[in-house]
Amino acid sequence: MRGHRWAVAAAAAVAVAGPVSQTPAARPGPVAVLAKSCGGGYTHAVINGAHKCLRRGQYCAHRADRQYHRYGFHCHKRDARGSYHLT
Repeated sequence: MRGHRWAVAAAAAVAVAGPVSQTPAARPGPVAVLAKSCGGGYTHAVINGAHKCLRRGQYCAHRADRQYHRYGFHCHKRDARGSYHLT
């Protein structure tokens, strides 16, 4: 019941305020997004929707190899255990 009252109050406030005209100066600008900062020698990347700091020799997901290509890396090298590493 509490949620319903809040929704009714919000709708009433919008109805009382009336339509608001937006001028070009009143439109919000682009929203700044905080990106993960990477140390020296690392490259910032977004792999499978997650922010990563990449460096040659790190473990990688072979199925995301095409995404690594965007940042100049390849996920092809396999070690003795069969794990993939960035090259």
